[in-house]
Amino acid sequence: MVFSSTVFLLLFLPLTAAVYFLCPRRARNTVLLLASLVFYGWGEPKYVLIMLFSTVFDYTNARFIGHFRTTGREKAAKAVLIVDIVGNLGILGFFKYTDFAIDNINSLLSAGIPALGLSLPIGISFYTFQTMSYTIDVYRGIVRPQRNILNVGAYVTLFPQLIAGPIVQYKTVEHELMFRRESVFEASRGMQRFVVGLAKKVLIANQVGALWEEIAAMSAPSAATAWLGAIAFTFQIYFDFSGYSDMAIGLGHLFGFHFLENFEHPYESRTVTEFWRRWHISLSTWFREYVYIPLGGNRHGKARQILNLAIVWFLTGLWHGASWNFVLWGMYYAVLLILEKLFLLRWLDKTPRFVGHLYTIVCFIMGWVLFAITDFGQLGQYLSAMFTATFADGTALYLLRSNAVLLVLAAIGCTTGPLRLWNRVEARLSDTAAVTLRTVGVVVLLLLSIAFLVGDSYNPFLYFRF
Repeated sequence: MVFSSTVFLLLFLPLTAAVYFLCPRRARNTVLLLASLVFYGWGEPKYVLIMLFSTVFDYTNARFIGHFRTTGREKAAKAVLIVDIVGNLGILGFFKYTDFAIDNINSLLSAGIPALGLSLPIGISFYTFQTMSYTIDVYRGIVRPQRNILNVGAYVTLFPQLIAGPIVQYKTVEHELMFRRESVFEASRGMQRFVVGLAKKVLIANQVGALWEEIAAMSAPSAATAWLGAIAFTFQIYFDFSGYSDMAIGLGHLFGFHFLENFEHPYESRTVTEFWRRWHISLSTWFREYVYIPLGGNRHGKARQILNLAIVWFLTGLWHGASWNFVLWGMYYAVLLILEKLFLLRWLDKTPRFVGHLYTIVCFIMGWVLFAITDFGQLGQYLSAMFTATFADGTALYLLRSNAVLLVLAAIGCTTGPLRLWNRVEARLSDTAAVTLRTVGVVVLLLLSIAFLVGDSYNPFLYFRF
């Protein structure tokens, strides 16, 4: 099930919210747990068991770690932590990378090992990182082991962010799991945020995504057409994923949770370093806290910092998918970030703002091409078209004219401009008029989104495959 579906919007969400708020407070985590299992199992019920196993596995390990630490048995606690990390990564690795490893062994050694044909459980990369952060933080003494397994189950399976993030660390919702207080104001605020995210996904991401799909399928696009396609995908992945994060954060407010922001208008960045502070913040934070800093971060000299950055970005690329283009994408950003650490940041600080912004735009557009095309042969052809093909043709001009309004709206929509304009308009209105305008705007966006969903069959969620 996806948020941008009529089943979710018109059936699952209203029923879940009704049951949740009618139940006594002590039963609400159980309601969320059961609803989340239905939500996850709607598409692939067999993989619910894997998620439940991960929940029980990490709950048990956290309890053991807490017990061993309180009794002074640090070695035993560390051993359990190692078992937990190996177990979680083993499950993730088996489903996500086994066939990838077999394919590469067969290519290198002509081994003829048959692939297992495993399908990837939706969201496994996200909830695996969540459960690992819980046990690691218990070992570090940052949080206490949760005694009620239903609370841990609600945390792991929480449907607003279950299948595509943001990655919610247990320490950020520990208190709210047990003591949250829902309110009409928070619910209203949450549903407004949800509708805005839905509109970003349905009205913009899906439409520019269709343009990208059309151009990516061309055998020999002109350079202008290829760049137009790359820009379309750049907009698609932002509005798709940030829209999903908005919907997840909004649903969190509805049920009394406050998830941390996952995007801060990253396309306004002036450096690649800044871009990755603003894009998919929960993933960057996870790798910084649980990989980069434990490796030594920047505390052991420049050479060690460069090595740590390379390791983190290799793993970041591999986390996104079992394909070499993701590894290439990760190392591409590793090189850019290392160059910025060495000298580019100092140079960019001395240049006009537009120079850094233009440099960063070119960097992330190129990066999204590496990310979008998994086949290396097709990737090489597309990159070649971007730089060596005929600059423009009738197709490029036709596509640009046909999608000009959409592209302009996308370009404006990924900046802080619309939010600043909205705040200025509201500041000039009375409280009643501001609430009325906001309500009308949300209703219009919701109705438009539902109308597009009913009439449009193209409705992917890009981060489902991760």
